[in-house]
Amino acid sequence: MHCGLDFGTSNSTLGTALPGRPARLLPLEDGRPTIPSAIFFSFEDSETYYGRRAQREYTAGTDGRFMRALKSILGTALIEENIRIRKDVIPFAEIVGMFVGELKRRAEADLADGLDHVVAGRPVHFVDDDPVADRRAQQQLEAAIRGQGFRHIEFQFEPIAAALDYESRINGEELGLVIDLGGGTSDFSVVRVSPERVAAADRQGDILAAGGIHIGGTDFDRLLSMARAMPELGYRTLTADGKRPLPSGPYYDLASWHRINRLYNAQSLLEQRQTRREAAHPERVDRMISVIEHREGHRLAGAVEDAKIALTDTEAAEIRFAGEEVRLDLPVTRSQLANALEASIERIARTVEATLRDAGLTPRHIETLILTGGSTRIPAIMARLRMLFPEAKFVETDPFGSVGLGLAIDARRKFG
Repeated sequence: MHCGLDFGTSNSTLGTALPGRPARLLPLEDGRPTIPSAIFFSFEDSETYYGRRAQREYTAGTDGRFMRALKSILGTALIEENIRIRKDVIPFAEIVGMFVGELKRRAEADLADGLDHVVAGRPVHFVDDDPVADRRAQQQLEAAIRGQGFRHIEFQFEPIAAALDYESRINGEELGLVIDLGGGTSDFSVVRVSPERVAAADRQGDILAAGGIHIGGTDFDRLLSMARAMPELGYRTLTADGKRPLPSGPYYDLASWHRINRLYNAQSLLEQRQTRREAAHPERVDRMISVIEHREGHRLAGAVEDAKIALTDTEAAEIRFAGEEVRLDLPVTRSQLANALEASIERIARTVEATLRDAGLTPRHIETLILTGGSTRIPAIMARLRMLFPEAKFVETDPFGSVGLGLAIDARRKFG
Protein backbone atom coordinates (compact mmCIF):
# COMPACT_ATOMS: atom_id res chain seq x y z
CA MET A 1 0.00 0.00 0.00
CA HIS A 2 1.34 3.40 -0.97
CA CYS A 3 0.49 6.94 0.11
CA GLY A 4 1.52 10.56 -0.09
CA LEU A 5 2.56 12.31 3.13
CA ASP A 6 2.45 16.10 3.45
CA PHE A 7 4.09 16.76 6.82
CA GLY A 8 3.54 20.49 7.08
CA THR A 9 4.75 23.15 9.45
CA SER A 10 1.21 24.15 10.42
CA ASN A 11 -0.99 21.30 9.10
CA SER A 12 -0.45 17.81 7.73
CA THR A 13 -2.33 15.46 5.40
CA LEU A 14 -1.96 11.90 4.14
CA GLY A 15 -3.51 10.72 0.87
CA THR A 16 -3.86 7.63 -1.29
CA ALA A 17 -4.46 7.14 -5.01
CA LEU A 18 -5.22 3.50 -5.60
CA PRO A 19 -5.33 2.12 -9.17
CA GLY A 20 -8.53 3.06 -10.94
CA ARG A 21 -9.67 5.42 -8.19
CA PRO A 22 -9.29 9.17 -7.74
CA ALA A 23 -6.79 10.45 -5.22
CA ARG A 24 -8.25 11.18 -1.81
CA LEU A 25 -7.08 12.52 1.52
CA LEU A 26 -7.72 10.24 4.47
CA PRO A 27 -9.58 11.46 7.55
CA LEU A 28 -6.98 12.09 10.25
CA GLU A 29 -8.96 13.87 12.96
CA ASP A 30 -12.69 14.25 13.63
CA GLY A 31 -13.41 13.13 10.07
CA ARG A 32 -11.28 15.94 8.60
CA PRO A 33 -8.38 15.37 6.19
CA THR A 34 -6.12 18.00 7.79
CA ILE A 35 -4.57 17.80 11.23
CA PRO A 36 -2.60 20.60 12.88
CA SER A 37 1.06 19.61 13.26
CA ALA A 38 0.91 19.84 17.04
CA ILE A 39 1.61 17.58 20.02
CA PHE A 40 0.63 18.01 23.67
CA PHE A 41 2.21 15.92 26.41
CA SER A 42 -0.19 16.02 29.35
CA PHE A 43 1.41 16.01 32.80
CA GLU A 44 -1.97 15.36 34.40
CA ASP A 45 -2.98 12.06 32.79
CA SER A 46 0.38 11.14 31.16
CA GLU A 47 -1.31 10.95 27.75
CA THR A 48 -0.01 12.32 24.46
CA TYR A 49 -2.47 14.25 22.30
CA TYR A 50 -2.21 15.29 18.66
CA GLY A 51 -3.65 17.95 16.36
CA ARG A 52 -6.77 19.85 17.43
CA ARG A 53 -7.08 17.77 20.58
CA ALA A 54 -3.55 18.84 21.51
CA GLN A 55 -4.52 22.47 20.98
CA ARG A 56 -7.71 22.07 23.06
CA GLU A 57 -5.86 20.48 25.97
CA TYR A 58 -3.28 23.26 25.95
CA THR A 59 -5.75 26.14 25.69
CA ALA A 60 -7.92 24.57 28.43
CA GLY A 61 -5.01 25.05 30.81
CA THR A 62 -4.07 21.39 31.23
CA ASP A 63 -0.62 21.09 32.77
CA GLY A 64 1.78 19.78 30.14
CA ARG A 65 4.14 20.55 27.27
CA PHE A 66 2.80 21.83 23.93
CA MET A 67 4.79 21.70 20.69
CA ARG A 68 3.96 22.99 17.23
CA ALA A 69 5.77 23.81 13.96
CA LEU A 70 7.87 20.65 14.37
CA LYS A 71 8.99 20.75 10.74
CA SER A 72 10.81 24.03 11.37
CA ILE A 73 13.51 22.30 13.44
CA LEU A 74 14.68 20.05 10.58
CA GLY A 75 18.17 21.02 9.47
CA THR A 76 18.71 23.28 12.50
CA ALA A 77 20.71 22.80 15.69
CA LEU A 78 17.43 22.31 17.59
CA ILE A 79 17.02 18.83 16.10
CA GLU A 80 20.03 17.70 18.14
CA GLU A 81 18.55 18.98 21.40
CA ASN A 82 16.46 17.09 23.92
CA ILE A 83 13.27 18.17 25.63
CA ARG A 84 12.12 17.06 29.08
CA ILE A 85 8.68 15.41 29.05
CA ARG A 86 7.57 14.42 32.52
CA LYS A 87 10.43 12.21 33.79
CA ASP A 88 11.79 11.48 30.34
CA VAL A 89 14.25 13.34 28.14
CA ILE A 90 13.25 12.95 24.49
CA PRO A 91 15.22 14.09 21.41
CA PHE A 92 13.37 16.49 19.13
CA ALA A 93 13.94 14.07 16.24
CA GLU A 94 12.01 11.38 18.11
CA ILE A 95 9.09 13.76 18.62
CA VAL A 96 8.91 14.34 14.85
CA GLY A 97 8.76 10.56 14.42
CA MET A 98 5.99 10.26 17.00
CA PHE A 99 3.82 12.68 15.04
CA VAL A 100 4.44 10.93 11.71
CA GLY A 101 3.70 7.59 13.36
CA GLU A 102 0.36 8.85 14.65
CA LEU A 103 -0.63 9.97 11.14
CA LYS A 104 0.29 6.54 9.81
CA ARG A 105 -1.75 4.74 12.48
CA ARG A 106 -4.83 6.87 11.83
CA ALA A 107 -4.56 6.40 8.06
CA GLU A 108 -4.14 2.63 8.41
CA ALA A 109 -7.22 2.48 10.64
CA ASP A 110 -9.27 4.13 7.89
CA LEU A 111 -7.83 1.87 5.18
CA ALA A 112 -7.95 -1.29 7.28
CA ASP A 113 -4.57 -2.07 5.78
CA GLY A 114 -0.91 -1.29 6.39
CA LEU A 115 1.12 1.39 4.60
CA ASP A 116 4.75 0.75 3.74
CA HIS A 117 5.45 2.83 0.58
CA VAL A 118 5.36 6.63 0.79
CA VAL A 119 6.16 9.72 -1.24
CA ALA A 120 6.86 12.49 1.27
CA GLY A 121 6.73 16.14 0.40
CA ARG A 122 9.66 18.45 0.98
CA PRO A 123 10.20 22.16 0.38
CA VAL A 124 12.59 23.25 -2.34
CA HIS A 125 14.87 24.43 0.48
CA PHE A 126 14.56 23.29 4.08
CA VAL A 127 17.43 25.70 4.83
CA ASP A 128 18.35 28.73 2.73
CA ASP A 129 21.82 28.98 1.16
CA ASP A 130 23.16 25.88 2.93
CA PRO A 131 22.99 22.72 0.78
CA VAL A 132 24.68 20.62 3.48
CA ALA A 133 22.07 21.56 6.08
CA ASP A 134 19.35 21.07 3.47
CA ARG A 135 20.47 17.49 2.75
CA ARG A 136 20.72 16.87 6.48
CA ALA A 137 17.14 18.05 6.95
CA GLN A 138 15.82 15.58 4.35
CA GLN A 139 17.87 12.80 5.93
CA GLN A 140 16.41 13.65 9.34
CA LEU A 141 12.87 13.55 7.98
CA GLU A 142 13.58 10.30 6.14
CA ALA A 143 14.93 8.71 9.33
CA ALA A 144 11.83 9.82 11.25
CA ILE A 145 9.54 8.34 8.57
CA ARG A 146 11.50 5.09 8.27
CA GLY A 147 11.40 4.68 12.03
CA GLN A 148 7.60 4.42 11.82
CA GLY A 149 7.61 1.38 9.53
CA PHE A 150 7.74 2.81 6.02
CA ARG A 151 10.12 0.58 4.02
CA HIS A 152 10.17 2.48 0.69
CA ILE A 153 10.48 6.27 0.86
CA GLU A 154 10.67 8.75 -1.99
CA PHE A 155 10.58 12.55 -1.87
CA GLN A 156 8.88 15.08 -4.11
CA PHE A 157 9.03 18.87 -4.06
CA GLU A 158 5.82 20.22 -2.54
CA PRO A 159 5.11 22.72 -5.37
CA ILE A 160 5.49 19.93 -7.93
CA ALA A 161 2.94 17.91 -5.98
CA ALA A 162 0.54 20.85 -6.11
CA ALA A 163 1.03 21.00 -9.89
CA LEU A 164 0.19 17.30 -10.19
CA ASP A 165 -3.10 17.86 -8.39
CA TYR A 166 -3.99 20.83 -10.63
CA GLU A 167 -2.88 19.00 -13.78
CA SER A 168 -5.44 16.25 -13.25
CA ARG A 169 -8.23 18.82 -13.73
CA ILE A 170 -7.24 20.72 -16.93
CA ASN A 171 -7.88 20.14 -20.62
CA GLY A 172 -4.80 21.56 -22.36
CA GLU A 173 -1.14 22.36 -21.89
CA GLU A 174 -0.18 25.41 -19.82
CA LEU A 175 3.02 27.07 -18.69
CA GLY A 176 2.49 27.56 -14.99
CA LEU A 177 4.21 28.90 -11.92
CA VAL A 178 3.38 27.00 -8.74
CA ILE A 179 3.49 29.25 -5.67
CA ASP A 180 3.38 27.24 -2.46
CA LEU A 181 3.38 29.47 0.61
CA GLY A 182 3.31 27.10 3.55
CA GLY A 183 3.78 27.42 7.25
CA GLY A 184 7.56 27.37 7.14
CA THR A 185 8.72 27.84 3.55
CA SER A 186 7.77 29.54 0.29
CA ASP A 187 8.45 27.44 -2.82
CA PHE A 188 8.17 28.20 -6.52
CA SER A 189 8.33 25.95 -9.57
CA VAL A 190 8.00 26.79 -13.25
CA VAL A 191 6.30 23.79 -14.85
CA ARG A 192 4.66 22.63 -18.05
CA VAL A 193 1.38 20.97 -17.16
CA SER A 194 -0.97 19.01 -19.39
CA PRO A 195 -3.48 16.17 -18.92
CA GLU A 196 -1.48 14.00 -21.36
CA ARG A 197 1.65 14.17 -19.16
CA VAL A 198 0.02 13.45 -15.80
CA ALA A 199 0.80 9.71 -15.87
CA ALA A 200 4.34 10.01 -17.26
CA ALA A 201 6.95 8.27 -15.13
CA ASP A 202 9.60 10.94 -15.69
CA ARG A 203 8.52 14.59 -15.47
CA GLN A 204 11.96 16.12 -14.96
CA GLY A 205 11.86 17.76 -18.39
CA ASP A 206 8.61 19.53 -17.51
CA ILE A 207 10.19 21.30 -14.52
CA LEU A 208 11.87 24.35 -16.01
CA ALA A 209 13.10 25.83 -12.74
CA ALA A 210 12.53 25.61 -9.01
CA GLY A 211 13.36 27.97 -6.18
CA GLY A 212 12.43 28.58 -2.60
CA ILE A 213 13.04 30.54 0.55
CA HIS A 214 12.71 29.69 4.22
CA ILE A 215 9.86 32.12 4.88
CA GLY A 216 6.31 31.04 5.65
CA GLY A 217 3.23 31.48 7.77
CA THR A 218 4.95 30.97 11.11
CA ASP A 219 7.46 33.69 10.16
CA PHE A 220 4.54 36.01 9.40
CA ASP A 221 3.11 35.22 12.84
CA ARG A 222 6.47 36.10 14.39
CA LEU A 223 6.80 39.35 12.47
CA LEU A 224 3.31 40.48 13.44
CA SER A 225 3.95 39.49 17.04
CA MET A 226 7.21 41.45 17.13
CA ALA A 227 5.46 44.49 15.65
CA ARG A 228 2.33 44.51 17.83
CA ALA A 229 2.45 42.09 20.79
CA MET A 230 6.06 41.96 21.99
CA PRO A 231 6.35 45.74 22.59
CA GLU A 232 3.63 45.29 25.25
CA LEU A 233 6.02 42.88 26.99
CA GLY A 234 9.01 45.22 26.80
CA TYR A 235 10.45 44.65 23.34
CA ARG A 236 12.20 47.74 21.94
CA THR A 237 12.02 49.54 25.29
CA LEU A 238 15.20 50.82 26.96
CA THR A 239 17.07 50.25 30.16
CA ALA A 240 16.38 52.73 32.94
CA ASP A 241 19.53 54.70 32.11
CA GLY A 242 18.38 55.03 28.51
CA LYS A 243 21.65 53.69 27.13
CA ARG A 244 20.52 50.47 25.44
CA PRO A 245 17.43 48.47 24.45
CA LEU A 246 16.44 45.38 26.39
CA PRO A 247 17.81 42.08 25.00
CA SER A 248 15.73 41.07 21.97
CA GLY A 249 16.54 37.35 21.93
CA PRO A 250 13.86 36.23 24.43
CA TYR A 251 11.20 38.18 22.53
CA TYR A 252 12.25 36.51 19.28
CA ASP A 253 11.96 33.12 20.99
CA LEU A 254 8.55 33.92 22.46
CA ALA A 255 7.26 35.03 19.04
CA SER A 256 8.58 31.91 17.20
CA TRP A 257 6.38 28.82 17.46
CA HIS A 258 9.22 26.28 17.50
CA ARG A 259 11.40 28.23 19.96
CA ILE A 260 8.87 29.03 22.69
CA ASN A 261 9.64 25.96 24.79
CA ARG A 262 13.27 27.11 25.11
CA LEU A 263 12.09 29.82 27.52
CA TYR A 264 10.43 27.44 29.95
CA ASN A 265 13.30 26.93 32.37
CA ALA A 266 14.71 28.47 35.53
CA GLN A 267 17.66 30.13 33.76
CA SER A 268 15.38 31.98 31.36
CA LEU A 269 13.25 33.32 34.22
CA LEU A 270 16.36 34.37 36.13
CA GLU A 271 17.54 36.36 33.10
CA GLN A 272 14.15 38.02 32.69
CA ARG A 273 14.07 39.07 36.33
CA GLN A 274 17.51 40.60 35.88
CA THR A 275 16.22 42.42 32.79
CA ARG A 276 13.28 43.73 34.84
CA ARG A 277 15.59 45.29 37.42
CA GLU A 278 17.32 47.26 34.65
CA ALA A 279 14.22 48.17 32.61
CA ALA A 280 12.76 51.63 32.14
CA HIS A 281 9.31 49.99 31.98
CA PRO A 282 9.47 47.09 34.46
CA GLU A 283 5.69 46.63 34.33
CA ARG A 284 6.01 45.46 30.73
CA VAL A 285 8.72 42.96 31.58
CA ASP A 286 6.42 41.72 34.37
CA ARG A 287 4.02 40.67 31.61
CA MET A 288 6.83 38.83 29.83
CA ILE A 289 7.76 37.02 33.05
CA SER A 290 4.14 36.06 33.70
CA VAL A 291 3.65 34.62 30.21
CA ILE A 292 6.79 32.50 30.65
CA GLU A 293 5.98 31.44 34.22
CA HIS A 294 2.51 30.25 33.22
CA ARG A 295 3.76 28.72 29.96
CA GLU A 296 1.35 30.76 27.86
CA GLY A 297 3.66 31.46 24.93
CA HIS A 298 1.86 29.24 22.44
CA ARG A 299 -1.47 30.70 23.50
CA LEU A 300 -0.15 34.19 22.77
CA ALA A 301 1.25 33.02 19.42
CA GLY A 302 -2.15 31.54 18.62
CA ALA A 303 -3.86 34.85 19.35
CA VAL A 304 -1.48 36.59 16.94
CA GLU A 305 -2.11 33.94 14.28
CA ASP A 306 -5.88 34.29 14.71
CA ALA A 307 -5.61 38.05 14.09
CA LYS A 308 -3.44 37.45 11.00
CA ILE A 309 -6.01 35.03 9.58
CA ALA A 310 -8.89 37.40 10.38
CA LEU A 311 -7.19 40.11 8.33
CA THR A 312 -7.69 37.96 5.23
CA ASP A 313 -11.38 38.89 5.21
CA THR A 314 -11.50 42.17 7.12
CA GLU A 315 -9.56 45.42 7.24
CA ALA A 316 -9.12 45.41 11.03
CA ALA A 317 -8.92 42.81 13.78
CA GLU A 318 -7.64 42.41 17.34
CA ILE A 319 -4.95 40.35 19.01
CA ARG A 320 -6.92 39.06 21.99
CA PHE A 321 -4.98 37.27 24.69
CA ALA A 322 -6.24 36.40 28.15
CA GLY A 323 -3.58 34.77 30.29
CA GLU A 324 -3.46 33.96 33.99
CA GLU A 325 -2.33 37.48 34.83
CA VAL A 326 -1.86 39.25 31.49
CA ARG A 327 -4.59 40.49 29.17
CA LEU A 328 -3.97 42.04 25.76
CA ASP A 329 -6.54 43.54 23.38
CA LEU A 330 -4.46 45.02 20.59
CA PRO A 331 -6.06 46.44 17.43
CA VAL A 332 -4.26 45.55 14.21
CA THR A 333 -5.01 46.55 10.62
CA ARG A 334 -4.21 45.11 7.22
CA SER A 335 -1.81 47.96 6.59
CA GLN A 336 0.05 47.21 9.83
CA LEU A 337 0.31 43.55 8.82
CA ALA A 338 1.55 44.58 5.37
CA ASN A 339 4.18 46.85 6.95
CA ALA A 340 5.35 44.06 9.27
CA LEU A 341 5.68 41.65 6.33
CA GLU A 342 7.05 44.12 3.78
CA ALA A 343 10.67 42.92 3.78
CA SER A 344 9.62 39.25 3.65
CA ILE A 345 7.18 39.86 0.79
CA GLU A 346 9.93 41.57 -1.19
CA ARG A 347 12.24 38.61 -0.56
CA ILE A 348 9.49 36.34 -1.89
CA ALA A 349 9.08 38.54 -4.98
CA ARG A 350 12.83 38.55 -5.65
CA THR A 351 12.96 34.76 -5.31
CA VAL A 352 10.08 34.40 -7.77
CA GLU A 353 11.89 36.64 -10.27
CA ALA A 354 15.13 34.68 -9.81
CA THR A 355 13.27 31.41 -10.42
CA LEU A 356 11.87 32.80 -13.67
CA ARG A 357 15.35 33.92 -14.76
CA ASP A 358 16.65 30.41 -14.10
CA ALA A 359 14.01 29.18 -16.55
CA GLY A 360 14.96 31.85 -19.10
CA LEU A 361 11.52 33.45 -18.75
CA THR A 362 9.88 36.71 -17.76
CA PRO A 363 6.56 37.17 -15.93
CA ARG A 364 4.69 37.70 -19.22
CA HIS A 365 5.52 34.12 -20.28
CA ILE A 366 3.57 32.65 -17.34
CA GLU A 367 -0.01 31.76 -18.27
CA THR A 368 -1.18 30.38 -14.92
CA LEU A 369 -0.29 30.90 -11.28
CA ILE A 370 -1.14 27.80 -9.26
CA LEU A 371 -1.54 28.93 -5.65
CA THR A 372 -1.42 26.62 -2.66
CA GLY A 373 -0.66 27.02 1.02
CA GLY A 374 -2.60 29.09 3.53
CA SER A 375 -0.35 32.15 3.27
CA THR A 376 -1.35 32.75 -0.36
CA ARG A 377 -4.55 34.25 1.09
CA ILE A 378 -2.74 37.15 2.77
CA PRO A 379 -3.96 40.27 0.88
CA ALA A 380 -0.55 42.02 0.75
CA ILE A 381 1.04 38.92 -0.80
CA MET A 382 -1.74 38.54 -3.36
CA ALA A 383 -1.42 42.21 -4.28
CA ARG A 384 2.34 41.84 -4.83
CA LEU A 385 1.85 38.77 -7.02
CA ARG A 386 -0.76 40.57 -9.13
CA MET A 387 1.73 43.38 -9.68
CA LEU A 388 4.27 40.83 -10.91
CA PHE A 389 1.82 38.89 -13.08
CA PRO A 390 -0.93 41.27 -14.25
CA GLU A 391 -1.91 39.09 -17.23
CA ALA A 392 -1.73 35.61 -15.67
CA LYS A 393 -4.67 33.45 -14.65
CA PHE A 394 -4.71 32.92 -10.87
CA VAL A 395 -5.83 29.45 -9.79
CA GLU A 396 -6.47 28.91 -6.08
CA THR A 397 -6.22 25.21 -5.24
CA ASP A 398 -7.16 23.68 -1.90
CA PRO A 399 -4.63 25.58 0.24
CA PHE A 400 -4.21 22.71 2.69
CA GLY A 401 -4.99 19.64 0.58
CA SER A 402 -3.54 20.03 -2.91
CA VAL A 403 0.02 19.02 -1.94
CA GLY A 404 -1.17 15.86 -0.19
CA LEU A 405 -3.33 14.89 -3.17
CA GLY A 406 -0.43 15.49 -5.57
CA LEU A 407 1.89 13.39 -3.44
CA ALA A 408 -0.67 10.57 -3.48
CA ILE A 409 -0.81 10.78 -7.30
CA ASP A 410 2.99 10.69 -7.40
CA ALA A 411 3.02 7.64 -5.11
CA ARG A 412 0.68 5.80 -7.48
CA ARG A 413 2.96 6.73 -10.40
CA LYS A 414 6.08 5.54 -8.57
CA PHE A 415 4.77 2.47 -6.73
CA GLY A 416 1.43 1.52 -8.30
